[in-house]
Amino acid sequence: MKERNADLVFNVDRSEIARFEAQAEEWWNPKGACRSLHDINPLRSGYIAGRTALAGKDVLDVGCGGGILTEALASLGARVTGIDMGETHLAVARVHAAASGLSIHYARTSAEELARRLPVSFDVVVCMELLEHVPDPEAIVRACGLLARPGADVFFSTLNRNFKSFVFAILGAEYILRLLPVKSHNWKRFIRPEELGAWADAAGLDKLDVTGLHYNPFRRTYSLGGDLLVNYMMHCRRRV
Repeated sequence: MKERNADLVFNVDRSEIARFEAQAEEWWNPKGACRSLHDINPLRSGYIAGRTALAGKDVLDVGCGGGILTEALASLGARVTGIDMGETHLAVARVHAAASGLSIHYARTSAEELARRLPVSFDVVVCMELLEHVPDPEAIVRACGLLARPGADVFFSTLNRNFKSFVFAILGAEYILRLLPVKSHNWKRFIRPEELGAWADAAGLDKLDVTGLHYNPFRRTYSLGGDLLVNYMMHCRRRV
């Protein structure tokens, strides 16, 4: 059942925004609180670049945070817009992009609001590690579908909801290995692949691929493939 609160109209959880903004200065520290995002970034950007052309394309990064993935996509030649509801880490993203010599447009807005203003505007839409942090993830998927041009590629990543994901993503990653700050995730908000696939289908998106992401805590490396029981990525395409 979808959560109902005063922020649902914006589809944000203020406590989640506050927690991420408190980590804003750590976004670009590869050994800090966001180190797992740095570790996984080459795999995420590589998966996207391996499945769609990016050079010269209009790309939207939904829930961009401090811009780690956003910059990777821009460095591959894409014209990238990054949106988020946290102004503090958007400020960090803007400063870092400028220092990196990258031209990226950042805006504080939601996917739903942008879809109302700029529907059918992007060749590629990516939404990584956001769905499990909002009250109504289906609305985000629907907005991504509206923002995508016919034939556009849309990518999601999130966490599956089952016993293994609770053990690995909550107990292991947060409490034992300390890969993430404690309470980074709420297991009840994790999303099964069949749920995400159904939402994508209803949003006019055809599922082309789904793959698991697996973490080796000793080497601090991620790999693609295998089961979908913890982290997974999904590639969809907007119907023409």
